[in-house]
Amino acid sequence: MFKRFQLEDYQTTVKQEVLAGLVTFFSISYILFVNPMILQEAGVPSHYSIYATIFISIIGSFCMGWFANAPLVMAPGMGENTFFTFTLVGAIGLSWQQSLAVVVIAGFLFTLLAFLGIMKLFRESIPAGLKVAITSGIGFFLIIIGLENMGIIVDGGLEWNTLSIVGLLLLVGLKKKAVKGAFLITILFTTVLYWGMTYTAFEPVSFEMSHLFHYGELVRSVDFSQLFSIEFALGVFSLTMLLMFETIGMVEAFLKDAKRIEPSYKVGAVTGMLSGFLGTSPAIPVAENGAGMEEGGRTGLTAITSSILFLLALFIAPFLSYIPSEAVGPVIVATGVSMSLAGTTIRVTHTLEWLPILLIIVLIPVTGSIVDGMAYGFILYPFIQLIIGKKERLNRIQWIISGLFFLTLLSTWLFI
Repeated sequence: MFKRFQLEDYQTTVKQEVLAGLVTFFSISYILFVNPMILQEAGVPSHYSIYATIFISIIGSFCMGWFANAPLVMAPGMGENTFFTFTLVGAIGLSWQQSLAVVVIAGFLFTLLAFLGIMKLFRESIPAGLKVAITSGIGFFLIIIGLENMGIIVDGGLEWNTLSIVGLLLLVGLKKKAVKGAFLITILFTTVLYWGMTYTAFEPVSFEMSHLFHYGELVRSVDFSQLFSIEFALGVFSLTMLLMFETIGMVEAFLKDAKRIEPSYKVGAVTGMLSGFLGTSPAIPVAENGAGMEEGGRTGLTAITSSILFLLALFIAPFLSYIPSEAVGPVIVATGVSMSLAGTTIRVTHTLEWLPILLIIVLIPVTGSIVDGMAYGFILYPFIQLIIGKKERLNRIQWIISGLFFLTLLSTWLFI
């Protein structure tokens, strides 16, 4: 079975892949509790949506590992669940049941784009400099997320957190000595230290397995009654663009060999569609995959390991809440630093070409949205090429991508 993952070709081992899967899972495990909390604000019953979160993460991560052989774990994205709650329900005015239908239709359209080869055309038309800028921008985004988890950035200001600093210094020391499992050791050590320093009467998150027997009520809640309304169409367009370009951003940031990119798009698209049927906002390849890949994850075995851990979460979810954000923060920061350095490899022939590149690198972390950060850079890129007299570099697809990003921003400004 392990031959399927081509471990030798990717210069990795079963142990290394499993370790990377553990790190990715612990880095993203917060989504098991945060996603239901955000969806609950839209009206989705949290005691059901936690199962939806687990099930779609199991399915998406396993399929990504098995069919695409990619070390990309799938889970409901933070941008997608906030879009679901605060845009589809809060701004546009759809019910959460109708919003689940928006997820299904947007996922279906994304699936068509992936299987018809449109995603491939888009990917091949993106200039190399912009691809590297996406990687670097996501890196800086992860640094901010990590610092927030560490308790260093609090409400936009800086604070001191001794525990997190100790964890970060430990990680740096372990990495300097090339210790295998440095990320996992840091998470476990900092967790133990946290409870040794701040122990109080702690109650794990409430999680009753009995709700599983009624989970079908959430699955049957998908409501297509507004399928032909303007509000529904607006939601579908915006979410399709969000799914498509965020997936491009994540896949381009983490995968370099073309043979795994196309299958990854297809798995990501189908998983996005299934998310609505299962009762949650869309699952995507999460940014925390960078932590697993920094730990040595190279193949689909990493994603499958995380998938198995999501399955076990059905039984150990309450205990995962014992892992403090301070324990995961240093890992995310270290991953972000490594990715952000990709920007140092960018070379341009004209100073003005830095404008779209810097917009992407800066705006992804500043806006907290990969798609919004990409949008301004991709809209500006073809116009910069015209200004510097490099019209021959442009093609029709680049103009289409620029136009789609503009329409996405326009729909947000005018209607949302």
